[in-house]
Amino acid sequence: MQRIVHKKPHLKPQTSNNWRSLAASWQDMALLPSHPESGVNQIYMQYLPLQAADFDEVITLGNLVHGEGYLTAALLEKYYQQGIAGGINAGWVARSGKSLAGFRLAFAAGQWQPDNWCSPELWQLSPEEVAYFKCNTVAPDFQGQGIGGQLLLQSIAALKQQGARAGVAHLWQQSPGNAAVKYFSQHGGVLVKEHPDKWRQDSLNGYACVLCGFDCHCSAAEMILRF
Repeated sequence: MQRIVHKKPHLKPQTSNNWRSLAASWQDMALLPSHPESGVNQIYMQYLPLQAADFDEVITLGNLVHGEGYLTAALLEKYYQQGIAGGINAGWVARSGKSLAGFRLAFAAGQWQPDNWCSPELWQLSPEEVAYFKCNTVAPDFQGQGIGGQLLLQSIAALKQQGARAGVAHLWQQSPGNAAVKYFSQHGGVLVKEHPDKWRQDSLNGYACVLCGFDCHCSAAEMILRF
């Protein structure tokens, strides 16, 4: 059985001058199974702010996990910019050596527009105070190790420094064992509303859902996590 030991990062406010160097010091250590015949003892997991140099790998991983067409270069560039406010970046990646283990995309409060799938009247906060958790993705070989939760915590810390008071997300209810909703709930997320067929129009426009193909009928749980 694999045992994961997470070191709590000592979080200090980011500034436009120091967030890259500061983030480079935030690491989690994963201890792999003790099998002498494998010749592998331990690996290090680094959590770093998303950069343009990560884009190709992030697009590949996002489309692998969520379905072809989920991310494009143009979309990711837009999402990246939406995550930066006051020199603070809310987008994060997890790396094990040279391998991309996962990523989190998040939008700063005031830098995204609630759509028909959002229920701001139920948030009990002004929409200008609410950030958006766009996507949390972990590579299949690294799933089940707490990486998604750590990525979420890094984004929450950044969003709080940006001034957000909460974050909203749409969680995929058809994820295996409803894992997406469960993990978000464990970190304080509360259900706002359920939305059937959340991604159907996207699928008709070319997004290939990993379950439904080009006619997606998956449901989303709109959830809010207050900071």
